[in-house]
Amino acid sequence: MKNAGIKELLKNTIKADKIVNGYIFSGSGNTKNYEYAKEFSKMILCLEPEEGSCGKCKSCIMFEDDNNPDYFEINKEQTDSIKIDEIREMQEKIIEKPIISKKKVYVINNAEKMTIEAQNCLLKTLEEPPEFITIILVSNNENTILATIKSRCTKIAFTEETQKAITEENKERFEVLEKVFGNVEKYLSIDLLNKIDVLYKDKENIFESLDYINTVLIERAKKDTKYLDYIDYVEETKNKLKSNSNYDMSIDNLILKIWE
Repeated sequence: MKNAGIKELLKNTIKADKIVNGYIFSGSGNTKNYEYAKEFSKMILCLEPEEGSCGKCKSCIMFEDDNNPDYFEINKEQTDSIKIDEIREMQEKIIEKPIISKKKVYVINNAEKMTIEAQNCLLKTLEEPPEFITIILVSNNENTILATIKSRCTKIAFTEETQKAITEENKERFEVLEKVFGNVEKYLSIDLLNKIDVLYKDKENIFESLDYINTVLIERAKKDTKYLDYIDYVEETKNKLKSNSNYDMSIDNLILKIWE
């Protein structure tokens, strides 16, 4: 999916009031994931969002002037590390309620530069965040981010073309997942189970499959906001599997929740 498509997804997230507490905007090279994080932040804080941010309200004007009290940012150069003291400083502000908007947004750019101590400190906030908080981690190398943090965030991958990342070895599996999860309304529950037996058989690659399913759902969510709920169900399933929940029951539950 092209990055422009992600912008439509983010707009629909605002419209459907499906903003979550944690995001990871992942990418590499010139994907501009930081710029999208800033724009999404502005949309979240906007007092009159329709097609994105209005650009006219008090929140938008102050955001453009880098003076919005409901927005906080840690923006490190690639050569610097993000230390625990910086996360603690952020946490002191997190507990304070918004001043202008209904929400507060915290962006951590180059999040892969967080030390392990800083990440563990951030994890405490992600485990029990105030309902008005959204934290966006921007990273060009999410492999250095703790799995416990990633499991508590919705991942949005910024790439030029999703299909470019598909190898011939995965092509058949991904084509099945795209066909089914791109058109779930066409299937009864038993049909879904029959169509995606690959999820039950290929346990070794389940997280890769679930990530791809969400890529498909994100594309559909641009036009139909109900797919935002499906994305949440997939993220819940990933968390259950990472917590060593029963594998088949976790997949069964995912299918039943989507079918319902």
